[in-house]
Amino acid sequence: MWMIPGQNQSRVSEFILLGFSSDPTTNSILFTVFLLIYLSSVMGNGLIIMLICMDTQLHTPMYFFLCILAMLDICYVTTTMPQMLVHLLAKSQSISFAGCWLQMFVFGALATTECTLFVAMAYDRYVAICYPLHYTVILNWGLCLWLTAGSCVCGFLSALLHTFFTMSLPYCGPNEVNHYFCEGPAVRSLACMDTHLIEMVDQILIVLMGVTPISLIVASYVHIAVAILKIKSTQGRCKAFSTCASHLTVVSFFYGPATYIYMRPTSSYSPERDKQISLFYNAFTALLNPVVYSLRNKDIKRAFLKVIGHGKVDC
Repeated sequence: MWMIPGQNQSRVSEFILLGFSSDPTTNSILFTVFLLIYLSSVMGNGLIIMLICMDTQLHTPMYFFLCILAMLDICYVTTTMPQMLVHLLAKSQSISFAGCWLQMFVFGALATTECTLFVAMAYDRYVAICYPLHYTVILNWGLCLWLTAGSCVCGFLSALLHTFFTMSLPYCGPNEVNHYFCEGPAVRSLACMDTHLIEMVDQILIVLMGVTPISLIVASYVHIAVAILKIKSTQGRCKAFSTCASHLTVVSFFYGPATYIYMRPTSSYSPERDKQISLFYNAFTALLNPVVYSLRNKDIKRAFLKVIGHGKVDC
């Protein structure tokens, strides 16, 4: 149990999320922009889920993982953005201690699950390109379910540890979080005790749940690149690479900003910059995923046109 320094200090019961601006006009503009981003993200990912569920030709491991990714994105963006939208218009920007605890946990769990799911998607592309004749045998539905379940378990366990250690710190005041949601580093900076031990625990979790997935993804694509270079025809190489381009794009947009926020030294913490950067892996990635996968994917386009043209897709 963490000891609170001083006898007359009490633990805070709520936090104030400062958001982006205190100017009502600016907040009104931001509300409109973020509302459009949120609705577009939910509808875009919802459309991907609907098309994959309705079209039996999309019932393959690749689209199964894409469907799970779309579900995670909807939950992921819903964890933070609705509250942010309310705070942009409301006078009160408070969140209870328990609410902050819950938001930090759910956000971290979904984000880490998505990190590990990207590894499963990279493995799917590795098997499809390097062992095309054995694709359905190696990547059977049982393995797909195990990979998905493993991603969820890893994500929720690591988020539970991160949230428990962060929120177990003594918070004696001030209680103003210079962020638009309860993100770990922003909340931890308010603790009224030394946090080096907690930061070390976080770094271990980041290595396990961040660096390890990135390494596995890179290793997969090294093997994929070698296999693609062995393809003699230019058309064949382009086709093989195009199946990986969407995944690589989404992974880059997600891991780049998240790595900067969680792996850089605490001494370089900059609240204003971090708020802006966190939008990339929080809001824009969820918006980008359906756009990237739909624009670059002929099967998704075909399924969409089939629904539009015939009103339904036979299952």
